[in-house]
Amino acid sequence: MSRQKAPNSTIETFGYPETLIADTAHWVVLLRPQQVTLGSLVLACKGPATAFSGIGSGAFAAFGRVVVDIEAGLGQAFAYEKINYLMLMMVDPHVHFHVLPRYAAPRSFAGATFADVGWPAAPDLKAVNEVTTEQRAQLIAHLRERWPGATE
Repeated sequence: MSRQKAPNSTIETFGYPETLIADTAHWVVLLRPQQVTLGSLVLACKGPATAFSGIGSGAFAAFGRVVVDIEAGLGQAFAYEKINYLMLMMVDPHVHFHVLPRYAAPRSFAGATFADVGWPAAPDLKAVNEVTTEQRAQLIAHLRERWPGATE
């Protein structure tokens, strides 16, 4: 079986298709390989745009629904307290956001403790909570099971 091709190189950088949580016509939601906080995600546009203004009307129209699903899914999975969307695009060129659920106190999942080192200020992107391959798989499964529409 061959590996599914990513819609663009930025999406591939974040582990697609193995890290895929949700897939829509214009956007993918991926588990962020580096877990800055428990449930850190990447929301990436499938198109070739390298500027937010260039994603097209279809992607803009779908953006709100994807954000609602992200917040519902992460809320169901981990009951975050705040959420940050960071559009950095300094290394990976295509339109994407780092989605970081925020927590005032450490959270536990799959035998690991996840700290939010930057709380209550900006997230510290260099402070990564290490996860094993098995814990990463458990995070993906946990999120997929709680994603809006997963049981429909």
